[in-house]
Amino acid sequence: MPFLFSILVIALMIGALIDIITRDDSQVKHLPKMVWIIVVILLPLIGGLLWFGLGRDYGEGGIPIPRMRRAERTSPSAVDLRPAPPVDTRTTEQQIADLDREIEEWRLRQELEKRKPETDEQDQA
Repeated sequence: MPFLFSILVIALMIGALIDIITRDDSQVKHLPKMVWIIVVILLPLIGGLLWFGLGRDYGEGGIPIPRMRRAERTSPSAVDLRPAPPVDTRTTEQQIADLDREIEEWRLRQELEKRKPETDEQDQA
């Protein structure tokens, strides 16, 4: 029995090595081909199982496995990603003029705040 297990492990290792070497780099997932080869050589059973389970890209061919469909949701690609039109339609010069008026207004308010305690002191005297 141990002899049969050893033969199966060696066959799995050789099959995995042949499969890795004959695959194109685009058909290998998660690690580079050279790393997969080293893993399969150093750990024949685990490396072979990992290769056929995780590393190999099966593509669209093969046995189709039926899968449950997800509930339909609004996909992110269906959302309109165009920027919204600007709300403020004023020109840059008009915006700068408005800012200048706001600055002047705040300056006048600060000046009034400074004068207010002076007028309060005069009223109390």
